[in-house]
Amino acid sequence: MPKWCAVYTSARHEKRVAQYLQMRGIEHFLPLYRTQRRWRDGSRVTLDLPLFPCYIFVRIHRTERVRALEVPGVLSMVGGTGKQPAVLSELEIDSLRAGLEERRIKPHPLLVAGQRGRICSGALAGMEGVIVRIKGNYRVVITLDLIMQSIAVEVGADEVEALPPNQPNKTPCYR
Repeated sequence: MPKWCAVYTSARHEKRVAQYLQMRGIEHFLPLYRTQRRWRDGSRVTLDLPLFPCYIFVRIHRTERVRALEVPGVLSMVGGTGKQPAVLSELEIDSLRAGLEERRIKPHPLLVAGQRGRICSGALAGMEGVIVRIKGNYRVVITLDLIMQSIAVEVGADEVEALPPNQPNKTPCYR
């Protein structure tokens, strides 16, 4: 029975890889989102970009792995255990498809509990702290080192950005 797996592609070649998969009769899913961009000349354009840059989902039998790897632009299969590709459930793929049709979805940087982050909007914009996930939102714990006291503030995912590990960055964020 064929299973959904993720393949890792060359950067900015996802649509071309999807065309090759189509020509070879390999079932695939490339989730795209629509965004507006402004070119240097001031003109605006609407683009369909990959929701997950460098990744495409393919539905193949275990024995067809080589067929997918032979497609130009495919670099590797996302691995699971024992050199076998990691498998995604039908529910995950179906949910992604339904979500793309129903909502306006766009990529968001990965935020991990315990990671340092900066608040990007609101009264505390620019403040940095540790991200703690709670009840669908994020709680950022901000420590005032000078007085050795902390506060916690709840923010939405679009109001906080992750900071690189071990690199305090005091530049303001603009969104």
